[in-house]
Amino acid sequence: MQKISVFVKKLTVFSIVVCCLLLIDGCGVSREPVSRNGFYFDTVIQVTIYDSGKEDCLDGCMELADKYEKMLSATVEGSDIWNINHSGGAAVVVSDETLELIKTALYYCELTEGRIDFTVESVSKLWDFHGESSNDIAADRVPDLESIEESLRHVDYHNLVIDKNNVTLKDPDACISLGFIAKGFIADRIKEYLLSQDVKSAIINLGGNLLAVGSKPDGTPFNFGIQRPFDEQGAIIDSLDVSDASLVSSGVYERYFYQDDTLYHHILDTSTGYPISNNLFGVTILSDSSVTGDALSTSCFVLGLNEGMELVEKLEGVEAIFITNDYELHYSSGL
Repeated sequence: MQKISVFVKKLTVFSIVVCCLLLIDGCGVSREPVSRNGFYFDTVIQVTIYDSGKEDCLDGCMELADKYEKMLSATVEGSDIWNINHSGGAAVVVSDETLELIKTALYYCELTEGRIDFTVESVSKLWDFHGESSNDIAADRVPDLESIEESLRHVDYHNLVIDKNNVTLKDPDACISLGFIAKGFIADRIKEYLLSQDVKSAIINLGGNLLAVGSKPDGTPFNFGIQRPFDEQGAIIDSLDVSDASLVSSGVYERYFYQDDTLYHHILDTSTGYPISNNLFGVTILSDSSVTGDALSTSCFVLGLNEGMELVEKLEGVEAIFITNDYELHYSSGL
């Protein structure tokens, strides 16, 4: 295959390289925005407030990020999700918010007929997409077929049972992750907090999940750019004006590696355990809520261009841009 230039993502708490969405600078406002960065959910996050005198709200935003990481992360010991995964098949009492998010995730598992399945984590953990994206790797990063087939036996979201706030994974060897939806949920909670503090203009960036609170102080919309897949310089392929809405992308260029000239990315086919191959590079969702955008960006990706676009056209308040592997852009009817 023709090798695509590798985009290595370097993230620190002081700077952000956004893997799927970029805020376009030049807001043209008279007051200086104030930002706070942090490292949560295995990525750098940033909240920027444009309202003068509301800077103290940034502390509350980071406190919420910390709270939800400790509640929803599959890798933080003692979180609700960690407890479910390590319960050995016993029931686990979870918070109301965790329960709400699990039910939302189950909705998308049903909607996609299992092509989104949060128990695919048993397979995902076999893959190493956290190192540098490179074609020059001595170690074999592709799991062996036997391990994948064994792990696929534990992929079935129907094994999760809910009874009030008690959550049980009937298969003790199964495990779940809410990674395809959690950042959107958290972004919405941070927005709710900012609105409760009378913040009228802000941007929430959770590692590329962008959520606009209101618009710019002058009343004009923010302008968010969609990165051209695999571009080393982070060039944009398109941009959208956004006010009081969310923009979320999912794509093969977010976490990936090459082995033997083959691209392996982190969005797995729940029927095979290998990365999905459907001629898509990415999907961007514009929606009112970030949890909807987060879930749909992955759902539409796994459904593919035709089924994904058909789904978007049925939904109120949702628009989409699909990027195929020839870099052609496909727009939903409202864009």
